[in-house]
Amino acid sequence: MTPKPQTILPFVLFLVLFLGGCWNPFAPTKGALDGEVSLILTDQRSPDDVLQNFRYAYIYRDSVAYSKLLDTSFIFLYYDPELGGTGGQDFWGRDTELRTTGRLFRTYDQFTLVWNATIAKDTSETGVISLTKTFDLTIGGNDNISGNAVFDFIEDPEGIWRITRWKDESIY
Repeated sequence: MTPKPQTILPFVLFLVLFLGGCWNPFAPTKGALDGEVSLILTDQRSPDDVLQNFRYAYIYRDSVAYSKLLDTSFIFLYYDPELGGTGGQDFWGRDTELRTTGRLFRTYDQFTLVWNATIAKDTSETGVISLTKTFDLTIGGNDNISGNAVFDFIEDPEGIWRITRWKDESIY
């Protein structure tokens, strides 16, 4: 005896609704990233936790998570090849950084960020940890940026670490 379409359709509809009903298309993807362990947000109890959250914010294009990484005194330093006609270091503060990164996250659908080696660590300044990390960043699946990022971290009274300075030493 072959089942009638009238009896199969409600069953299939029930399965689709039941199995798909828990999926939120607006939630960040969870699970493995290119064979790696899942990426989760941390409580930022160390500079390494901050860098994990930094990576999370880029991969999931999460500007709210990104904003929590930066101290109110944050400064971004970068090389501008057109500054003064011969090139030089320039900088911007937290507000410009958040606007710029927010636009970047809205413009591109895919980011891959890999932290590589820690090539320098300095704890000589009281309360500040400075780390130099090598990185590889792919934007939109096509544009590759690599180089060094020099971060200064500070711990607040609640034990949360944040970035106070990021010097970009990218190679384009």
